[in-house]
Amino acid sequence: MRAVGSSACRVPAGQRGYSLIDLVMVVALIAVVAGIAVPVTGGAVAGHRFRGDSQALTQMVSVAKMRASAGFTRARVRANTLTNTYALEIWDKDTSAWVTEGGMLTMSRGVAFGFAALGTPPPNTQQAIGQSPECRAGLTAATAAIAGTACIAFNSRGLPVDAAGAIFGGHGLYLTDGTMVSATTITATPRIRRWFSRTSAADWREQQ
Repeated sequence: MRAVGSSACRVPAGQRGYSLIDLVMVVALIAVVAGIAVPVTGGAVAGHRFRGDSQALTQMVSVAKMRASAGFTRARVRANTLTNTYALEIWDKDTSAWVTEGGMLTMSRGVAFGFAALGTPPPNTQQAIGQSPECRAGLTAATAAIAGTACIAFNSRGLPVDAAGAIFGGHGLYLTDGTMVSATTITATPRIRRWFSRTSAADWREQQ
C-alpha cells in the first residue's frame, strides 16, 4: 500500500494548469495587440467612408447631367457647405421652382466640404481652387443667391452652366476628412472627373 502524497497522486508536469504569471502575461499581450489593431482598423474605416462619400457625390453629379438632358430642363447638385449635405434638384417647368429628388444626403462623420490648406486645383480643371458658385433660387443670376451653398448645374443639353445659364467649365466640389481631399470637377468638355490629394500638399491624382 502506497503512502499518501506519493508520486502516484502527483499531477504530471505536462498536465499542470497555468500560473497567475502566465495569465497576466497573456492578458498583457492581448492588450498590446488590441492597442495596435484598433487605430489601424479605425483609420481604414474612416478612409473607406471618405472614399464612399466622394464616389457618391461624383455619381450624383453624373445623374444630374443625365436628368437634365433626359428631361429637357435644368438639373443641379446642390451642396450645403455649412451642414455638409447635398441633394439632386430638378427645375420644374410647371411650377418654376427647383424640386429636390431623392432627399437630402449627409456626409459621413468626419467628412466635410472643403479643401483644407490646398492652394492648387487639380490640373486642367479650375483657374483657382474653390467650390462651385453659390446656388440661385431661380434660373438667372438676378435671383437671390443661397448662402452657404455650392452648385454644379447642367442645362437641357447636359452642359455645365453658371448661375446665368452660360457654359461654365470651372466647377468643383471638394471634400476633406482632415487627411485627404477629394475633388469632383467638370469642365466645358463636359467631362466629370474625380481626384484625390493629401491635405499637406497638392499632389492630385485622378481616380480612374
